[in-house]
Amino acid sequence: EGRPSLVACRTVIGKGSPNKQGTHHVHGAALGADEVAATRKELGWSAAPFEIPAEILSDWRGLGAKGAAAHADWQRSLASDSKGKEFSSRMAGDLPALAGWEAYRSKLVEDMPKLATRKSSENALQVLTAAVPALLGGSADLTGSNNTKTSSTRPFSASDYAGRYVYYGIREFGMAAAMNGMALHGGVIPYGGTFLVFSDYCRNAIRLSALQKAQAIYVLTHDSIGLGEDGPTHQPVEHVASLRAIPDLWVFRPADAMETAECWELALRRKDGPSVLALSRQNLPALRDDDDENLCLRGAYRLISSEAELKVVILATGSEVQIATAIAEALEAEDIGVDVVSMPCWELFEAQDADYRENLIPDDVLVVSIEAGTTMGWHKYTGRDGLTIGIDTFGASAPDSALYKHFGFTPEAIIPQIKAKLGI
Repeated sequence: EGRPSLVACRTVIGKGSPNKQGTHHVHGAALGADEVAATRKELGWSAAPFEIPAEILSDWRGLGAKGAAAHADWQRSLASDSKGKEFSSRMAGDLPALAGWEAYRSKLVEDMPKLATRKSSENALQVLTAAVPALLGGSADLTGSNNTKTSSTRPFSASDYAGRYVYYGIREFGMAAAMNGMALHGGVIPYGGTFLVFSDYCRNAIRLSALQKAQAIYVLTHDSIGLGEDGPTHQPVEHVASLRAIPDLWVFRPADAMETAECWELALRRKDGPSVLALSRQNLPALRDDDDENLCLRGAYRLISSEAELKVVILATGSEVQIATAIAEALEAEDIGVDVVSMPCWELFEAQDADYRENLIPDDVLVVSIEAGTTMGWHKYTGRDGLTIGIDTFGASAPDSALYKHFGFTPEAIIPQIKAKLGI
């Protein structure tokens, strides 16, 4: 036909079982010895269990052999033709050289931009989509908010199959499921955007991404109460924690433009599973003035080292890292030593050796976590005597600065709690 076809097959569950076919009894339980015997008789099947009769096996292999010559021709073309070699490389998931990437990172150090990480993500994608033809983007009707489209990704449509951007419509689950299909097929690295709070609609597909080790990249913006006046229906509170609960899913929450770039690179280089980038709506200051190495590779790293005797380690992610740095500056002025640890990815941090983890989070200091979301999970780092600053209620509708003050995400609100823990 030259166009897609749908073949609908009407089936009977448990077909051949004379007493159970067409019922729920063949769905969740074994047939049992008597019904197996009756089914064998009904189907006229006399071969031993798990034995393929020679006649059937011969017929099957004969059909397969009909394609041997065509298959051999295909393999020869892959080996000899430049397009064939490119196809093989793409299907293997090999990345080309990331042209312009080092220059982009260097420019971040030079400019130190104050940007929402959703915008930093768009800037990184401008470079990456130009360098990596396999990247295929999209959004569930939130392109202008997710910042997922670039100048290299014209729309995929019925008239242009070479397009690399899909307008999925308001179909979060459909988008995520389609991304899984593309990733499992190979040759394509799919990424798709929606709001973090709408990851609930994607959840089954995200879980399958992890279960199937599919390289799907989820761009989930508006990652906290910092999105402002849209209120608690759109403000994620429990969502980062719930995504961290999915095995083999890398959940990134970068703090500035440099971390966003590093997290994108890690997600792109990961062949054996999915990644989430949780990105801010509000502008965040640049915190990193170096591009020597990808520090996010370790999941957490020391952003600020104490000058006075170390008393406190503050762990923070995303938009709250800037709050941690302000707290550290204020406490150091009072001769209270503070390390600030940016922790963009728990999963990668947990993969580090014990020496690295213990060096960042020693046992003999006060450990404080700051994240604009539920405190669930943070106690494994702060301990029973630590301090977890988070939100264990729903959000509210107000500008982001007012919300951060209302929910206690300011140095003025947090410093007294730290001092109280230290007995000062």
